[in-house]
Amino acid sequence: MMITLVTAGFCGLLYFVLTLRVGQLRQSEKVMLGDGGNDVLLGRIRAHANFAEFVPIILILMGAIEASIGAGNELLASTGILLFLLRISHAFGMARPAPNPFRLAGAVGTWIVLVGLSIWAIVLAYGHAG
Repeated sequence: MMITLVTAGFCGLLYFVLTLRVGQLRQSEKVMLGDGGNDVLLGRIRAHANFAEFVPIILILMGAIEASIGAGNELLASTGILLFLLRISHAFGMARPAPNPFRLAGAVGTWIVLVGLSIWAIVLAYGHAG
């Protein structure tokens, strides 16, 4: 499951960066819990949380698909790269006033990846069941 492994590795590093950004701002603003009414901190918290809400299920889907179809699928590899870029776009966009194309592309793109992988997984499951 090399595609999922590499995607998870890059996403893990990005998640760590998002975590650091929240922690650094919490420390500088002396906010230990919540956002302290700081909109910048709120944006960083939500970028971090949104990542945690979407990426795990997408990685599970990728892993299940890769286990089902075997290694070397270019579409799945491209999806992993796209997911990573979309999550960067979303995090970058959260630091900008709404509406902005980075946040929109990151959010909608992630939804499309989630739905596409979900459908792919269901199709594969029904194909193997028969």
